[in-house]
Formats: sequence, structure tokens, C-alpha cells
Amino acid sequence: MRYEMKPVGVCSSKICFDLNGNVVTNVEFTNGCNGNLKAISKVIDGMTVEQIEGYFIGNLCGRKNTSCADQLARVVRKAYEESKQAG
Repeated sequence: MRYEMKPVGVCSSKICFDLNGNVVTNVEFTNGCNGNLKAISKVIDGMTVEQIEGYFIGNLCGRKNTSCADQLARVVRKAYEESKQAG
């Protein structure tokens, strides 16, 4: 299923991705650090929610208390939990 989530406290304004069970694919960020976010999207393609959390939860950007990568981990978890409740 395709998800469109709004991250909080970062430069990117939207994170879209497909979630099939707990596997995340086709991640697209809107705004943010284009090159870095494209690279993250390629690297995590096919990873599980748990793997993404393991790499990115708590990753900070500058003086912010979050980052686009941290927000990615948080929104994929949120989508996964919502999909379990709906299913």
C-alpha cells in the first residue's frame, strides 16, 4: 500500500513510500537535501521497518532534535502500526 506522510521538524515536507507487510520500497522525499535523501531511499529499498529503525532512529541533523532519516524511521513505523490495526 502507498503511504504519504508528513514529517515533523525537518526540511522535507512529505515522505511517500510503499509498505508491503513490514517491507518498505519506493521511498520518495519532497524537499530536503535532495542528494542525501535520494541515496537513503536507494539504500533502504526493500528493508524492513525494524531495519530502518535500527539505522535511523535518533539520527540528528545539526541542532535539530530529529532529521529526515529519523522522521523516515518514525513514519514507516506509524504506517506499519496503522496497517496492522486496519488489517
